[in-house]
Amino acid sequence: MASNLETLVTVFGGSGFLGRHVVRALCKRDYRVRVAVRRPELAGYLQPLGKVGQIHAVQANLRYADSVAGAMRDSHVAINLVGILAESGGQTFEAVQAKGAEAVAAAASAEGARVVHVSAIGADADSASAYARAKAAGEAAVLAASPSATILRPSVVFGPEDQFTNRFAAMARMSPAIPLVGGGLTKMQPAFVGDVATAVADAVDGKTRPAATYELGGPEVLTMREIMETILDITDRDRALVSLPFGLARFMAALLQFAPGALKLTADQVELLRKDNVVSDTAKAAGLTFEGLGIAPDSLEAIAPQYLWRFRPAGQFERKNAYRPPSQA
Repeated sequence: MASNLETLVTVFGGSGFLGRHVVRALCKRDYRVRVAVRRPELAGYLQPLGKVGQIHAVQANLRYADSVAGAMRDSHVAINLVGILAESGGQTFEAVQAKGAEAVAAAASAEGARVVHVSAIGADADSASAYARAKAAGEAAVLAASPSATILRPSVVFGPEDQFTNRFAAMARMSPAIPLVGGGLTKMQPAFVGDVATAVADAVDGKTRPAATYELGGPEVLTMREIMETILDITDRDRALVSLPFGLARFMAALLQFAPGALKLTADQVELLRKDNVVSDTAKAAGLTFEGLGIAPDSLEAIAPQYLWRFRPAGQFERKNAYRPPSQA
């Protein structure tokens, strides 16, 4: 039986939040991993995730097809993890998530390599959100260039290095009130980053169906308000949750789009929150989910305390004034 060490997997975006977990999962399965990133000199922290010589970082920018083709040379599998939540300069949704995905799939096709493309639940060519439209365009371009590609659509992904739970925990540390766009009624199905990485590695193993689109959501469907209540409980913060109507949120986003860090909010992000971000009934019926891959996903409540404790006033050793939702008071 051939060893996975004979298989070279190129991971575009391998130094990002999801990327480091995907690289770790692939290394555990003994694949050779080429990490294609814009700044390979900053990806040295990935080396301890594998054996000596197992991980190699190279330069590639999805906006430049030649660099993508160079990164794909002699590869057997391409994984595209590159995505952005807000546009900046040349890093537009169209350039990165649509044209960039097309460049990866075209380069993979030229090498005869398989493609695993990570998109997002909510990808929709008819969406009012530019982010969602670009995600849908990227999926279509990937399947056009590589018809047997596997598409993975996770819901919002959480984990130790995320810009989701950590963002709100940081906000709760500074602010006496937390705004909830649309009243916090938008439903999500938070997926643990380790579970998403396992699904990606399973796709590389060939456990997914060719040309299939998987929707990956955690074990619970939660509203944004329930997610915030969970974060406040874990971080031992008592904060007011203030409803922010969509119209007002969009107006505020005109200014907050330029804000740093946790305060940043764009009009496109507001638009995304108008629709629930959960696994569809169609995907469930077809077995195109975590469960269909034999993965039992971890919940937000089980995982988040392992890394959000650092936002508690008393640190990890003591919780004096744990927040409890009104329904549990």
